[in-house]
Amino acid sequence: MKIGFDNEKYVTMQSQHIKERIASFGNKLYLEFGGKLFDDYHASRVLPGFEPDSKLKMLLQLKDQAEIVIVISAADIESNKVRGDYGITYDSDVLRLIDAFQSVGLFVGSVVISKYTGQRKADMFRQKLQSLNIKSYLHYVIPGYPSDVETIVSENGYGKNEYIETERPLVIITAPGPGSGKMATCLSQLYHEHKRGIQAGYAKFETFPIWNLPLKHCVNIAYEAATADLNDVNMIDPFHLEAYGKTTINYNRDVEIFPVLNEMFNQILGESPYKSPTDMGVNMAGNCIIDHEACEEASRQEIIRRYYQATNDLMIGRATKEIVYKLELLMKQANITVNDRQVAVAALEKEEATGSPAAAILLDDGKMILGKTSNLLGATAAALLNSLKELAGIDHELDLISPKAIEPIQTLKTGYLGSKNPRLHSDEVLIALSISAATDENAKLALTQIPKLKNCEAHSSVMLSSVDKDIYKRLGMHLTCEPKYEATDKIYHKH
Repeated sequence: MKIGFDNEKYVTMQSQHIKERIASFGNKLYLEFGGKLFDDYHASRVLPGFEPDSKLKMLLQLKDQAEIVIVISAADIESNKVRGDYGITYDSDVLRLIDAFQSVGLFVGSVVISKYTGQRKADMFRQKLQSLNIKSYLHYVIPGYPSDVETIVSENGYGKNEYIETERPLVIITAPGPGSGKMATCLSQLYHEHKRGIQAGYAKFETFPIWNLPLKHCVNIAYEAATADLNDVNMIDPFHLEAYGKTTINYNRDVEIFPVLNEMFNQILGESPYKSPTDMGVNMAGNCIIDHEACEEASRQEIIRRYYQATNDLMIGRATKEIVYKLELLMKQANITVNDRQVAVAALEKEEATGSPAAAILLDDGKMILGKTSNLLGATAAALLNSLKELAGIDHELDLISPKAIEPIQTLKTGYLGSKNPRLHSDEVLIALSISAATDENAKLALTQIPKLKNCEAHSSVMLSSVDKDIYKRLGMHLTCEPKYEATDKIYHKH
C-alpha cells in the first residue's frame, strides 16, 4: 500500500491546534467530536497511512486537559436504535464507549440524555447509569428548535436543560451515532457557562469533508459516497468565501445551519466568534497529506466499494435505488467505473471461465490470486488458501489441508448441523489449516502469512454469507461482492 498520509505529523499538529483553540477561549472549550473516535477505518482507507486510532492517539496527548461527555438521544433509547457496525443498541454502545475511553486513561465525566420528554426506557437507562456511579444529565426537547432562536436562547429553552458540571479545559462532546444532539449540548453549555460568568467556546472536529482540499478531490467525493444514505452534499462554504475571499469546503448541513448558529452565538455571547462554518472546525488532516495521487487512488477504490455495498444492500432491502443512483453519479464525478476495480474484473473473468462463482484477492505486491468453487471449498475460501500459499512461497499444487481432513467437516455440516452446502467457508478453512499446522510445516508457514492479508483488495462474483464477509473483514481485507445470488432459482436467501 502506497503511503499518502503522515500520521505522526497529524497527531502532533492536531493536538497542538486544539490547544491553541482552547487558549483562544479563555481555557474552556466544548469540542463537538464528529465521526468515529475509535477504529476510523474510512479515514484509513482513503488516507493511506492514517491509523484507525489516530484521533484517539491525538486525544491521549491532551488527556490531562480533557474530559469526555457522551450524548445519547432519549428517542434513540426508546426505539432501541442499533449501530450497524457493532450490532448493539445505542445505550449499550454508551457503556462500551465508557469502558473503551477509561481503558486508555481518558476521563469520562458524564452522560447527557438529550431530547428527553419522559421516555420510560430513558429513565431506566439513567437508573442504570446511577447504579454504575456514572453522572447523567437531562436535556429537553425545545419547541421551535433550531429556527426559533429567541425561545432556544432563553430560560424556556437552553435554560431548562440541566447544567453539566465539568472539571477540565477541554470538554469533548461525542455520541454513539449521528442525530444524538451533540451541537445542541455544546450550545446549551455555552449558555449556562455565560450565565455563570465563565468564558467558554465551541469548536467542531469533523475529519470529512476536508476543508482545504478541492471540492471534487476524490477524498471529498469518497466522503459523499460514505454518507450517501444521509444525502450529505459537499459544497463551497459561501460564508468563508465572503468573509475572507478564500475557497474552502464544507457540507450542506453545516452551511444551512450556520446563520441560525451564528445568531445563537450573538444571543449567548454578545458577539459570534466565527464568520463561517469552516472557522468552527479544527481539522488538520488536509495539511498532512504527503501524496495526493496515492490518496486519490485509494479514494477512487473506496467510492467503488461504497457503490458495491449499496447495490448489495438494495438486493436485500436495506437501501433504496436513490442511494445507488447517487453513488453512480459520484463515480461519474470521479471519472471511474466498476472496471477500475481490478479484483472485480479478475473475479468475473474467472467465473466466466469456470461457470461457477469465483473470487479474487489482490496482494500487496500486485499479484492477483484467484479462487474457484469446488466440491471441497467455496470460492472465497479457495482464494484465501491460495493467497496464503503464494505469500509463503508454497507450490499451489500442494494440498495444505488433506481432503481426508475436509470430508469429516463436511459430514458434520451436512449430516449433523443441517447445512445444505458441504463446501468449507473461509472460517472453516482457516480452522482446518490451523489443525494441519500442528503436524505440517507448510501449513504452519502458510498460517503465519495471515497478517500480510491486511489491506488487500478482494472481490466475489456472488453475494456472500455473513460468515465469509465477517472473516474477510476481521482479516482487514477490503471485500466487495457482485449484487447477485449464487442460487438464482430461489427467492429466499440467508444473509
